[in-house]
Amino acid sequence: MDKLYVAPSILSGEIVAPPSKSYTHRVYAVSLLIEDKSTIINPLRSGDTYATLRACRQFGGELTEEGENYIVLSGGELDLPDNVIDAENSGTTLRLFTALASLPPPGYIILTGDDSLRKRPMQPLLDALRMLGVECWSSRSNGCAPIIVKSGGLKGGETIIRGDVSSQFISALLIASTKAQNPVRIRVEGESVSKKYIDATMEVLRRFGFKVHRDGYSLFEVDPNQTGRAISFKIPGDFSSASFILAGAYLTGGRITVWNLDPNLPQADSAILNILKDFDVKVNVQGDKVTAEGSGPIDGDRVFDLKDSPDLVPVVAVMAAKTLGETVIKGVKHARFKESDRISSTALELMKLGVQVEVFEDGMKIKGVRNLEGGVELDTHNDHRLFMAFTILAASTLKGCIINGLKWVKISYPNFIEDLQKISASIKEI
Repeated sequence: MDKLYVAPSILSGEIVAPPSKSYTHRVYAVSLLIEDKSTIINPLRSGDTYATLRACRQFGGELTEEGENYIVLSGGELDLPDNVIDAENSGTTLRLFTALASLPPPGYIILTGDDSLRKRPMQPLLDALRMLGVECWSSRSNGCAPIIVKSGGLKGGETIIRGDVSSQFISALLIASTKAQNPVRIRVEGESVSKKYIDATMEVLRRFGFKVHRDGYSLFEVDPNQTGRAISFKIPGDFSSASFILAGAYLTGGRITVWNLDPNLPQADSAILNILKDFDVKVNVQGDKVTAEGSGPIDGDRVFDLKDSPDLVPVVAVMAAKTLGETVIKGVKHARFKESDRISSTALELMKLGVQVEVFEDGMKIKGVRNLEGGVELDTHNDHRLFMAFTILAASTLKGCIINGLKWVKISYPNFIEDLQKISASIKEI
């Protein structure tokens, strides 16, 4: 069964936000560089983060699981993997470990992934690594995985990276550069996108005792041969995953509370709180609890620049689909290079519901409809975030919808179906 029928529902209730995928990736990768044991509390256990854990093991990380919420991981000097690194569908895993692959003893390391991941751009990272003395290639010479990295050390020096494709490139360089042989200067060309993800990487490095000097988002300087320190790190709840649930309050006129959200740690998708307010949703934040109360879709024109929160594109798009007036989403050209082309794919499916969508290179304009009839099957284009967004939207239609691609939700939110049931969604796997 890979499809879900979602009947009309008023979404109300309480859930606990799943752990952050972004922080889980980063904490696993950085703790791999620490010789002593670090304790990771409340990590996300999902397809993407398991890919990163497997990569850590292949690079010599020692892993001990302690109960449901604890993983103890230690590393230090990285080993040369004895097999191909398979990142599956995880772009973060591929990018971070392409840079880290420069560090083990001399040899050759191959990194690859599934069909979707092998289409995602890698050339800017490869070019930046070469400037730091790393020999690396796209095996098909198309700037995508499979990637081959000649290990033996990251020499250091100055490199240049584009800021407009993926913040993961910058995060990968920052993490690997802490073990460079000489100081590293990373110059970012153009305006960086997804800045909060860079902030998250910086915060993880800081907590583990690594030092990075910065000038905004245009220049980073990393001291060489750092050792860091072992720590205990509690993974915060994930605003990215919670955004879909919270959007249900607007779309269906419900009242939803999500626990385990920490607004104090940098997360790009905490922007959903202000976006909900822009849609006249009542938002109340108390400690780690966020409550959203909607009175049903509203009218009016809105513009959202999501360059720093591209994962919110599907969420804002489905909210706009039921908002009379025009909603413009801009600044998200880089959303075309995710698990799917999230601009074109989202637009195509919304049009099946009778929503008018005009697509731009860096976004879209959506003219919403008060009452969406539904009664159609929506394709998620093998993208976990489209699956979650369309599922929430389907609950607000008159006839419900069938959403395909149920298997992809395990990528980032394995308990999504269970949490839907907790907020009174009427669903059935088919």
